[in-house]
Amino acid sequence: MGLKFIEAKTFEKLDYTKIPLIKAEYDTCRFINCDFSNSSLSENVFLECEFISCNLSMANLASTAFRDVKFKECKMLGLLFENCNEFGRSFSFENCNLSHSSFFKTKIKKTSFTNSNLREVDFTACDLSTSVFDNCDLAIARFENSILEKVDFRTSFNYVIDPEINKIKKAKFALSGLQGLLAKYDIEIDHGN
Repeated sequence: MGLKFIEAKTFEKLDYTKIPLIKAEYDTCRFINCDFSNSSLSENVFLECEFISCNLSMANLASTAFRDVKFKECKMLGLLFENCNEFGRSFSFENCNLSHSSFFKTKIKKTSFTNSNLREVDFTACDLSTSVFDNCDLAIARFENSILEKVDFRTSFNYVIDPEINKIKKAKFALSGLQGLLAKYDIEIDHGN
């Protein structure tokens, strides 16, 4: 028996911490001001959906499918994206707080992170090829054995990335971010002030 199919519906101001989201395939649906915190999204399929001003912090993402999903102004603390269904996994984040979330060993090429808080996010062994981090705070974010080829970090800040343990060929950095690439050498960089 397949999942229930729900198409082009808007869900607004719903509290899924009290009544769980119906397990279904959601196609081109919009979730606005909904609370999914500490609830289960496992085994749901979201196709071309939008989450706007939602709280998804600590939600269970076991086998959840996100395919071409947009998250805008969402609180998404402590999410384990490595537990998601990998098939067709693609999403973008705009004005979101993803602090303490994890993308451990995920393949999320061409992902767009815009004006987002990515403090202490785990990108270990993550393939982020051709992704864009536009004006994101990457303080204490973890990059180890990550594929960062052609990733654009030019407008982001507070990152520390070791070029010796990550693949960074053709990645783009601003001069102001140079310190984050050289942090392990404990050298002082004069900004000419």
